[in-house]
Amino acid sequence: MSVTLDARISHLPFERFLGEQRPMLVSFLRGRGISLDDAQDIAQESLYKLTRYRDAPVEALKPLLYRIALNLLHDSRRRQAGLYQTSLSDMELQAHDIQDEMPRPEQWAEDREELARVRAAINLLPERCREVYLLNRIEGMSYTQISRHCGISVKTVEKHIGKALSSLRTLLSNQTSPVGVSEQRT
Repeated sequence: MSVTLDARISHLPFERFLGEQRPMLVSFLRGRGISLDDAQDIAQESLYKLTRYRDAPVEALKPLLYRIALNLLHDSRRRQAGLYQTSLSDMELQAHDIQDEMPRPEQWAEDREELARVRAAINLLPERCREVYLLNRIEGMSYTQISRHCGISVKTVEKHIGKALSSLRTLLSNQTSPVGVSEQRT
C-alpha cells in the first residue's frame, strides 16, 4: 500500500505540470490558426504522449510537450492537405470551366443592351396589357389567377397576353438600340 502512495506522491509534480500546461498549450495551438476543438484534441493527445516521460525532470517536460504538440499539429495538417489535394490538371480544368461560364465583356455589354431593349418594349405596352403580361411572365401567375387578381375574364387575359407577345415581337424585331431611345451620333 505504501508503494502505491509513494508512487502517487512522486507523480504529483508531473500531474500539476499537466494541469498548468493544458490551457497554455491550447492557446499556443490556437495561435497557430486551428479551431478550438482541434487545439483541445491535439493538446489532449500531447499530454497523453507526455505521460511516457513522467519520470523526466519537470524542467525538461515543457519543451518536450510543445515539440510533441507541434509534431501532432504538422501531422494533422499533412492529413488534411492529403484530403483536399487536387492534381494540377484537375485545377486547370476547373479554372477553364469557370472562365467558360463567365461572360466576356462584349457579351455582358450585349446582354445589358438586349435587356434595356426588352424593358423599353414592355414599357411601351398599354398599361393593362403590360400588367397582365408581367403577372404571367414575371410573377408566374396562371391565367385564372390573373383573371381573379385583375377582375377580368380568362378570355380577356388571353387576349392581353396575345397582344403583348405580338407587340413585343414587332417592337423587338431588328432593333439595335433600346426602344424609344434615338441614336445620337456626334
